[in-house]
Amino acid sequence: MIYTSIKKVRNQEERKRIVERLLMLRKQLDKEIPGKTASSSFLLATWNIREFGSQKRKIEDYFYIAEIISRFDLIAIQEVLGNKKALDKLMPILGRSWDYIATDATEGTAGGSECMAFLYDKSKVTFKNVAGEIVLPPKLLINGLQFARTPFSVLFQVGWFKFYLTTVHILFGKSTKVNPQRLKEIESIAKFLTKRQKKEQTNYVLLGDFNVPSVDDDYMKALESGGFEIPNAIKEHPTDLGGTKHYDQIAFNLKLNKTMTLFKEKIQKAGAFNFTKSVYKPDDWKIYMPDFDKKYVEGKSDDDIQKYYLKYRTFRMSDHLPLWVELNVDFSEQYLEELLEYGK
Repeated sequence: MIYTSIKKVRNQEERKRIVERLLMLRKQLDKEIPGKTASSSFLLATWNIREFGSQKRKIEDYFYIAEIISRFDLIAIQEVLGNKKALDKLMPILGRSWDYIATDATEGTAGGSECMAFLYDKSKVTFKNVAGEIVLPPKLLINGLQFARTPFSVLFQVGWFKFYLTTVHILFGKSTKVNPQRLKEIESIAKFLTKRQKKEQTNYVLLGDFNVPSVDDDYMKALESGGFEIPNAIKEHPTDLGGTKHYDQIAFNLKLNKTMTLFKEKIQKAGAFNFTKSVYKPDDWKIYMPDFDKKYVEGKSDDDIQKYYLKYRTFRMSDHLPLWVELNVDFSEQYLEELLEYGK
């Protein structure tokens, strides 16, 4: 993390708040996120950052977002606006060891001119020079169409683990018990990648915003029946700020030797990082009142202003929490043990 540009914040009160909240955020991250290792483990995350690139976000927010991202080795981000201005502001704060790979903007009403991106720490993660957007074959089309937002797939390697990482932002559509188009998008991406995995005999990780309300609903069943597995440690964590919806997921379809375990439920960890414990806390609404639209403040009760603030803060940070998992990527021992049996 590069903090030097905090000095450029002219307002002394604002500058002091940024520093104090960063210290709080760092303390929370130290407590809740496992520390990075040189080679034994891998911290993978996904985060839908609401309208990432809109003018509603200020320099303060980029420091908070960067602080969170810096605790992972690789993170998939959805809802990056097509101008990519947010990434240009974020990367200098993360520092030179970080890089990103992004899609172009998805056109159309459903696509919202959004991009998807992978941000990764080059000192730990290697981009293996393969990247592409997923184009469905005729048999898997969604009512004759491609995805509303095209999934993005990139080949990475961390330690012993080489894998295709695919990120999605599945269409929400109309709010019904089971939205047919949303369900079909999940079914199609799972079946498509599973077919590839079997053909290539390699590892696939599928993550992002699936717009899955519950881990017991048809959307989740479609993902799992399509060939992907989700550890219970990931399923336990809702990713909306209300703590009830499981919109974001990280799923695996792997081809590893039986002795090589990527995730052990009782040993490794997963979670959804609730940044509102440290920044944009529920009781911070008075701090940000000068920035509120006057029509939501003038003549309004404190209760109404607080309700507005709870929505306002989602445009400064996000309405999703980052979902993360700690993976084992050092299979040295297992490989050496297998060599003992080699040639017998």
